[in-house]
Amino acid sequence: MNNGSSQRRRVAVTGLGLVTPLGTGVEKNWEGLAQGRSGVAAITRFDAQHFPTRIAGEVRDFRPEDFIEKREIKKMDLFIQYAVAAAEMAMSMSGFKIAEETAERVGVVVGVGLGGLPTIEEYHGIYLESGLKRISPFMIPKLIANLAPGQIALRYGAKGINYTPTSACSSGAHAVGEAMRMIRHGYQDAVICGGAEACLSPTGVGGFVAMRALSTRNDEPERASRPFDKNRDGFVMAEGAGVLVLEELESARRRGATILAELIGYGTNGDAYHITQPSPEGAGAAGCMRLCLEDAGIDPGAVQYINAHGTSTEFNDANETKAIKRVFGEYAARLAVSSTKSMTGHLLGGAGGVEAVYTVLALDRGMIPPTINYEERDPECDLDYVPNVARKAPIEIALSNSYGFGGTNVSLAFRKGDTVA
Repeated sequence: MNNGSSQRRRVAVTGLGLVTPLGTGVEKNWEGLAQGRSGVAAITRFDAQHFPTRIAGEVRDFRPEDFIEKREIKKMDLFIQYAVAAAEMAMSMSGFKIAEETAERVGVVVGVGLGGLPTIEEYHGIYLESGLKRISPFMIPKLIANLAPGQIALRYGAKGINYTPTSACSSGAHAVGEAMRMIRHGYQDAVICGGAEACLSPTGVGGFVAMRALSTRNDEPERASRPFDKNRDGFVMAEGAGVLVLEELESARRRGATILAELIGYGTNGDAYHITQPSPEGAGAAGCMRLCLEDAGIDPGAVQYINAHGTSTEFNDANETKAIKRVFGEYAARLAVSSTKSMTGHLLGGAGGVEAVYTVLALDRGMIPPTINYEERDPECDLDYVPNVARKAPIEIALSNSYGFGGTNVSLAFRKGDTVA
C-alpha cells in the first residue's frame, strides 16, 4: 500500500482498555454502566475542604504495579500510568503482536488535555523549598503530554507515528479519528489510540472553580453530574484513560481477530466563536456531525444511538440538543441519546477515548448506557436521554461526540462488529 493512496481501507476496532472512576478494566466499567452507578465522590487526592467544589471522579482501585514495573512508575505522571494500563488491556484483548518487520507500520496516538499538572505543582513546591538541587532529571519526561504515547510505544516497540493531540476535551476523540485516517489512507496498518487525563490537583480543580464551571453539589456527589437535567449546575472533573486498538480490517480478519466494531466515520471542525462557550444554536456541533455522517457514507436515519458530550453544564447540554435536532430533524425524537459523564464525570482530554470505548461496548453488547440523575425535564433539552436505567437495544450504528474549549468539535461513527460485511 502506497502512503497517501486514495483507496479507503476499512478500520476495525479489535481491543479496548479502560481506567475510569467506575473502575480499572473493561468489565468493571461495563458493570457500572449497566447498573447506572456513579463514580463521583469526595476528593481525597488533596485537602479540598476550603474549595467550593469538593467532589470529583477519582480512580480509586488503580494499582500501577499491576501494569508497570516498579522502577518505571516514578518516571510517569499518573495520566501516563493510566494510559499505559489502558493500552495493556487493549493490546491483551486484541491479541495484536508487533514484529520487528512490521513495527514501522504501527503507531500510537493518545490525546491529552492538560498533561502532568500534579507533577508541575509538586516540583514547583520542591523548587520553592530547596531550589534547583532537588529537581529530578525525570521531571520533564514525567509530565509532558506526548510521553503517554511515547511510553506505550517503548513498551510494545511501535515505531510508526507517535504523537499527542491536545485539543481540550476533544483530545481523545481527535486521537481516535486521526488514527483511523492513518490506517484508512495507508500510512499505518494499526494504531493504538485514545485519551488520558489526571489533573485532580489544587491548581487543576482551582482553575475550573475560578471559571464557575464545576458542580457544587458537595453533599450529594453521586447526584452531581446530571447532564440534560433542568437542575444541572456544572460538570464534575474526573480522571482516567480509554484506549482502543485499531487495525486495517482485512489484516485483522486474516489473523483471526475479533472485530468488536468498525470505525466508519470521523468529523471535526471548529466554532470560531468563543474561547469556552459553544456556538449559538449548536451550529458548530451540527456541522461536525454532518461531516461525520458524510465521511461514513450514511444517512442520519441509520444512527440509533449517540453517546453525547453531555457535560452537565447549562450551555453545552442545550446546544448539543439543538445540534442533534438540526442534523436529525424529526428523527431526533426517536434517537437514543445518553451521557456517560453522568456516571464517570468529565475526563477532559481523556473523555473522548473513554466514550469511544463505551460506544463500542454499547454496540457490541446490545445495551445503551443511561443518563443517570435525570429527574426534571429542561424545556431546552427534550430528547430521549435514556433516563436513569440502561436499555437493551440491538443498535448497529452509533456516534460519539466530543467538544472542547476553543470551539473544537469531533464526532466519531461506529458500526457493530458482527454486522460488518
